[in-house]
Amino acid sequence: MAQIVFTFFLYAIGIAIMGLALYPAVLFFAWIWAKVGFEPLRVRCLWMSFAGVSAYFIFGFSLILLVGLFRFVFRLSLKEGEYPALSIGSARWALVNSLQLLISITFMDFIMLTPFANLFFRLMGAKLGRNVQINSKYCADLSLLEVGDNSVIGGHSTVICHSFERKRFILKKVKIGRNVVIGLNSVILPGAEIGDGSMIAAGAVLGKNTKAEPRSVYFGVPAESVKERRTREGAKE
Repeated sequence: MAQIVFTFFLYAIGIAIMGLALYPAVLFFAWIWAKVGFEPLRVRCLWMSFAGVSAYFIFGFSLILLVGLFRFVFRLSLKEGEYPALSIGSARWALVNSLQLLISITFMDFIMLTPFANLFFRLMGAKLGRNVQINSKYCADLSLLEVGDNSVIGGHSTVICHSFERKRFILKKVKIGRNVVIGLNSVILPGAEIGDGSMIAAGAVLGKNTKAEPRSVYFGVPAESVKERRTREGAKE
């Protein structure tokens, strides 16, 4: 029963935030409609087509600002630790990621690899250095994510800072150093720390609490460094 109530609570917050974000878009659309009401039907339809698309972008940017403002006002930053599955900590996590999901499913594809994506990640609490490029909307728990200068997170990569283990909910930071490249479709799990100049190859899965040394290369599932692979193969010989 509690889960159902909480679900409807999340729906209510989503309705409120999305409704407020939609308001300026609707005002703009209605203003254009009033301006072109005297035009011939074909011309009016053309104007309204452009107005509809423009209103969508107004909605998207308004939603980003409102979600960031909501997180800031209610201080919804995540904190490292272990929590029972049913607890205030896990509820906070669900709320924060639900807010991010509003952007992810409505507007994120239009802002990837633009300054607006990094603006959104920062509004959600991520600590990003200069010239960071994130080409994935599958980065969660953003207030526990740290990325250094000039690092790149490749397309469709997954970076998460949470796990569920034996009825416990665990939150742990992911720290990515400077000049790091995280390849396409790779997975970075909670507690990972990636040293400066390292590369995580495409499709690799970097396990929980893995400490990748600076300038190392990790590949495979589960990911291991080139140095570790050579050592293991040398031992077999």
